[in-house]
Parts: sequence; C-alpha cells; structure tokens
Amino acid sequence: MKTRKLAEMSMLAALALIIFIVESRIPTLAPIPGMKLGLANIITVYAVYRFKPSEAAMILAVRLILGAVFAGNLSTLLYSAAGAVFCLAGMIIMRKIIPEKNMYLASAAGSVFHNTGQILAAVLIMRSAAVLYYYPFLIVSGIIAGLFTGFCAMFVLKRLSRS
Repeated sequence: MKTRKLAEMSMLAALALIIFIVESRIPTLAPIPGMKLGLANIITVYAVYRFKPSEAAMILAVRLILGAVFAGNLSTLLYSAAGAVFCLAGMIIMRKIIPEKNMYLASAAGSVFHNTGQILAAVLIMRSAAVLYYYPFLIVSGIIAGLFTGFCAMFVLKRLSRS
C-alpha cells in the first residue's frame, strides 16, 4: 500500500472516530435503545465507494475498536461490530448494483443491514427475542438516518473528487 493511500485512510479513520465520539456525547432523544444518526457512517459509505472492500473494512475496524476504547464502553463493541460487519458486507454488495450517483440508496440499505446485525447480536447476547420489538422502529429510523448519511457521503465524494 502506498504511503499516500495509507495516510488518507488513517485520516478518514481519525475523522470517523472524532465524529463517533462527538455524537456519543449528544444525549439520545429517542426512547429506543440504539437509535441514533450514526454520523460516523458517512466515512464508511464514502470509503466503500472510494476504496477496495478490504481497505474500507480497515477504516471501519479502526473506528470500531478505538471508538469502544475512547468511549469507555467495551461491552457495546459486540453490538457495534455485529452491526458494522453486516452493514459493510451489505454495502459492498450494493456498491456492485447501485452506482456512485445513488450511493444514498446503498447507505439506506446498509442501515437496514446494520440494524439487523445489532438486533441479532442483542438476541444472542440477551438470549431473548423480546428485543425484536424494537426492530421495526430501528429499521424506519435507520433508513432515514442512512439516507441522510448517504447524501452527506455523496457530497463529500463530489467535493473531494474536484480537488
């Protein structure tokens, strides 16, 4: 890997981490656990369309691990990792189907995969299907947030491709 690409990926991972930490300090207004904007996913969506799948996975892994360490909540790493793996896999598949100009659709699909991964992790960890009650609410809010982060990622990609 070239130094320039490694530096760009490192900067993106750092930016995603900063966004994640800032967003984690904002109080959640929703009564549903796990419902948030997921602004750090702007970087993930951008990385999926800008880099190879393995490189996007590296950026995401760094953000996940360091985010759990800096946020001081290692127990949520399992939920985050499950959601992130599902989301990344789904968006990599969507990237082959959905062109760059419609990446907001891949982002929305990624949010559905993310919420599915998190709910499955919660069912396995808690050994209870009661958390499935939250799934429809998470899907709707996730699609809305996914569309927003997808549009933001499109804006970032357009701006950076001009420079």
